[in-house]
Amino acid sequence: MKTIYKGDSRYEKIKEQMDLLGITDVTTERQVRNGTIVWRLPILSDRKGKYMEYGSFASGYVRNQGVDCHSNWQINKRVMSDYEYYPDYVWCDQAQKSIKTGKFNRFRSKRCVRIPIEIDRLEYMMKYVIKNEFIKRANYVQEGKFVPKWQYDNVREAVIEHGIDNQVKDLQVIIDGHKYKVI
Repeated sequence: MKTIYKGDSRYEKIKEQMDLLGITDVTTERQVRNGTIVWRLPILSDRKGKYMEYGSFASGYVRNQGVDCHSNWQINKRVMSDYEYYPDYVWCDQAQKSIKTGKFNRFRSKRCVRIPIEIDRLEYMMKYVIKNEFIKRANYVQEGKFVPKWQYDNVREAVIEHGIDNQVKDLQVIIDGHKYKVI
């Protein structure tokens, strides 16, 4: 681990959780200089076959590093912002431009809450990752959406051994009363 948290007992607890879950620090030297820490999960992404990563930024944001999508996104808590007011305009054909009507439009959006302290960002990230990556994916097994690699390998070997055509489109296996789709 490249970042040292001196005097904060929460760090030891989080470090122990990360070690148990196999989460590793993969921060580059440039990222360290920028105040960024990147953590690699021991979970392969669904689409690209790369390990999922989360970053903690000095700006106060915690982000998924975008392995499964085209860009990364903030996982920080979102709250409603204060109302903002913008002048209302109407097009004027005579003047060939927009003119103010004297009315205002009210606008409100959600914004991300920044987490200014690194150890707080780390705690928040761990809670998010455990809930949204580890537990969610563990439920895939129970729902039959995921088959462990060893079960897949066993079925694949049986298919090859018995000479079943490799072009089988829909193969299902029942193990201990649970139905699994083999891809």
